[in-house]
Amino acid sequence: MAGTRTYGYTDTLDAEHYATALRTDIAAGLTRTPKSTAPTWFYDARGSELFEEITQLKEYPLWRAELGLFQLHARDIAERTGARALVELGSGSSTKTNLILDALGPAGLHYVPVDVSADALHQAADRLVREYPRLELHALRADFTAPFTLPPLPEESPRLIAFIGSTLGNFRRAVRGPFLRELRALMRPEDFLLIGADLVKDTEEMIAAYDDREGVTAAFDKNLLHVLNRELDADFDPDAFEHRAVWREDEQHIEMRLRSTTEQTVTLGKLDLAVDFAAGEEWITERSAKFTTDGLRAELAGAGLRTDHVWADNGAGFAVVLATAG
Repeated sequence: MAGTRTYGYTDTLDAEHYATALRTDIAAGLTRTPKSTAPTWFYDARGSELFEEITQLKEYPLWRAELGLFQLHARDIAERTGARALVELGSGSSTKTNLILDALGPAGLHYVPVDVSADALHQAADRLVREYPRLELHALRADFTAPFTLPPLPEESPRLIAFIGSTLGNFRRAVRGPFLRELRALMRPEDFLLIGADLVKDTEEMIAAYDDREGVTAAFDKNLLHVLNRELDADFDPDAFEHRAVWREDEQHIEMRLRSTTEQTVTLGKLDLAVDFAAGEEWITERSAKFTTDGLRAELAGAGLRTDHVWADNGAGFAVVLATAG
């Protein structure tokens, strides 16, 4: 209940932010060639459930690999940073946050989860303040892909900005540089940035992570169609599309695609838009970049960030990178 909350909350987004962003992205994405839209729209309640299932699949070791790295190295991260404030971008359910909080010592620690979902922020914050009664928590509803302002934080100690879950991979290469420079601008010389990154590995292994045998990822991809039918009064037939995952060597990313199995026209009533699909035409619904540690170091350096340390799970092909603004 709102009256029982024992944490701060700031909402920087208007009530129509989601609807406006959805309409803008889908209208632009389905009228360009090739068709491509942001992965943001997968995550309604059903999409979030499906993603949780994906994280437990044998073919998708990313989530478990990052969790394992934090279990092994969270204390090292705490000792290297000495942070007394943790800012988590795209915090969602904050399921891995406990490991970092425990290592930093939550008593006297300020935690700022940042997300576009008010529901996710409140659910995570309600849980964390129960588990850590002395944690100073201030939830911030904001779009971290645009400039935003942090709530007041202690000035006398380092801050750790966490951007984990390989979310950086959802940004195309041309966008990652400006985004990292925006993060650098938020940081003081004593602050740190923590990034989770999926690494380049065997092609078949990478594709399998996005096209599992049980069809969970296919259902997750097609869930987008259900979201658009509901939110934009569209008439997509999910059975008229099939899921594909493709490795783009030239771009160093996996593309999730929906392929139209027939020539068809789809209408989106709230956009006053009719979209033609040719038989076999593919719509890119997600791009997920894969990194090398040297390549990621170079991208960070280009944004004015110095790599302090890299922890890697070479078996699963995942890395956690700590960088500093100093």
